[in-house]
Amino acid sequence: MLIEVFKSKIHRVRVTESDLNYIGSITIDEDLIDAAGLIVGERVYIVNVNNGERFDTYVIKGKRKSGQICLNGPAARKVQRGDVIIIIAYAQMTPEEAQTFRPKIVFPNEATNLLT
Repeated sequence: MLIEVFKSKIHRVRVTESDLNYIGSITIDEDLIDAAGLIVGERVYIVNVNNGERFDTYVIKGKRKSGQICLNGPAARKVQRGDVIIIIAYAQMTPEEAQTFRPKIVFPNEATNLLT
């Protein structure tokens, strides 16, 4: 049996832009992707602290050291520039693996989205 377990989180970053006309996804600064152990194309869950919206999408690599957090496509309707979001990823593993697994939690500078 596999269970779904919290794998990683980018906690409280600001949306820098949204692009309704892009085909979908979230563009994330490559430094944040690496720090959280995310993979390009991986499914992530977005929680908007400002309005309570919760939705899922997939990761696209943004420019390193840019602080870029851009919601694309229909997801752009669920955020506004400046909103604070949390990006969460889950993984499937056995209950035995889950007992010793330690998630990665990243706390970027909320004003710049950069790692300190």
